[in-house]
Amino acid sequence: MGNRLQGKAALVTGSTSNIGRGVAIAYGREGAHVVVSGRDTQRGAEVVAEIRANGGRADFVAADLDGSAAASRALADGARSVLGGRVDILVNNAGIFPANGTLDTDEATFDRVLAVNVKAAFFLTAALVPHMTESGGGAVINLGSWAVRQGLPQGIAYTASKGALEALTRAWSAEFGSRGIRVNAISPGMVLTPDPDETTPNPVQVMMKGTPHGTTGTPEAIGQAAVYLASDESSFVHGTVLDVDGGRTAVAVIAG
Repeated sequence: MGNRLQGKAALVTGSTSNIGRGVAIAYGREGAHVVVSGRDTQRGAEVVAEIRANGGRADFVAADLDGSAAASRALADGARSVLGGRVDILVNNAGIFPANGTLDTDEATFDRVLAVNVKAAFFLTAALVPHMTESGGGAVINLGSWAVRQGLPQGIAYTASKGALEALTRAWSAEFGSRGIRVNAISPGMVLTPDPDETTPNPVQVMMKGTPHGTTGTPEAIGQAAVYLASDESSFVHGTVLDVDGGRTAVAVIAG
């Protein structure tokens, strides 16, 4: 157990699996009381159990963030109730990724991606910022994507939504900085949970060939970056997007 987030209360959306789970577990290990949130109660209970087994504090609050202001406000209220009335750290991680290109994305799919990936985070942040202000400040961390800076021929609506979140990161930093609230983002690269039974290279791993890191990252790596951005160690960091991608976007990829 560490103490970099000791005494802090954190809400991590979409934290029943993958990156969100990695962030929630990392926060629990550093002393934060974590609200794990998502649609799957069983998986949420498993993440909570893991955090508690490691000596941390965690609770599950179910949420289906469909983009409505009502759903976001309900999660904000539920999290504050569990956390004793305060949320010091908000991680906007929940999102969906339809792999569609532009020509096969219908209006309903486009609207759902923007609702879940952008509107839900927008209204959840709006619901919690006043309470963070009353408590003396806080930290908001948005999850962007490396696809925002390197064009891909699929997941077009997803890329647009992550670009919007990164833009909101800068706008919110300007808007809420005077309230004592730091807003930053993480842009993850190709992240996979290691599979010991995998015998052939995953297509996602192939995309990391020729990068400085050489292979995919893990949810734990993103979790450590999220700890940094939530802690006092990053008190001079505002409105930035931190690339945690093994060098995928910053360094020329030369496949051998």
